[in-house]
Amino acid sequence: MRGPGIELIGHRGAPREFPENSLPAFQRAFERGALGVELDVHVTLDRVVVVRHDPTLPGGRRRAISESRWEDVAAVELAPGIGIPRLNDVLAVVPATGTAYVELKGASVERTALDVIRASNTRCAVHSFDHDMVARAAELAPEIPRGILMERYPEDVVAAMRRTGARDVWPQWKLIDAALVDAVHAEGGRVIAWTVNSKAAGDALAKLGVDGLCGDDVRLLAASG
Repeated sequence: MRGPGIELIGHRGAPREFPENSLPAFQRAFERGALGVELDVHVTLDRVVVVRHDPTLPGGRRRAISESRWEDVAAVELAPGIGIPRLNDVLAVVPATGTAYVELKGASVERTALDVIRASNTRCAVHSFDHDMVARAAELAPEIPRGILMERYPEDVVAAMRRTGARDVWPQWKLIDAALVDAVHAEGGRVIAWTVNSKAAGDALAKLGVDGLCGDDVRLLAASG
């Protein structure tokens, strides 16, 4: 069995079964045993928060989401019958026991995304590689938990947590060692590893004491520990 208290998080839903960041992908992740889903958001020209990893729409022109209106985004199909959802559409399908981890990606998306989250009853947290954006989120909505993404080993993870008010630290999984986990825990935070796509990696991370495993197929991680 996986370690006690380890949260399994579907990375962009269940992207091995449905288009990533789509409603069917998020629903399937929860069906597969996820306790949370991780997703990416951008904001359209008319200030609609949409769930997509890339800053552009798919297709030949690669038009920027920030330069597109919602009606144009809504017309895009990722697969037959599957489109790009709005953030509020995704939050509506998260079960009462689940959590939506919202990565703030688009420029100036934080205020509008936080407004959508505040209007929902869904349990949410936000995170970003842009730690300045996380710090701004702390000022705008201090009640919403925050996290900081890391793709390099932090020089001072505690200082980064304090500057942003982050509860969660999201390192790329290969960066995680016992010293990092201990430092985050001593500060009262949690370590969430991404993107974990093997049981062997999940087992090693569970032994280090991570709090969450974020992967493309949570079934691979269900027995980690």
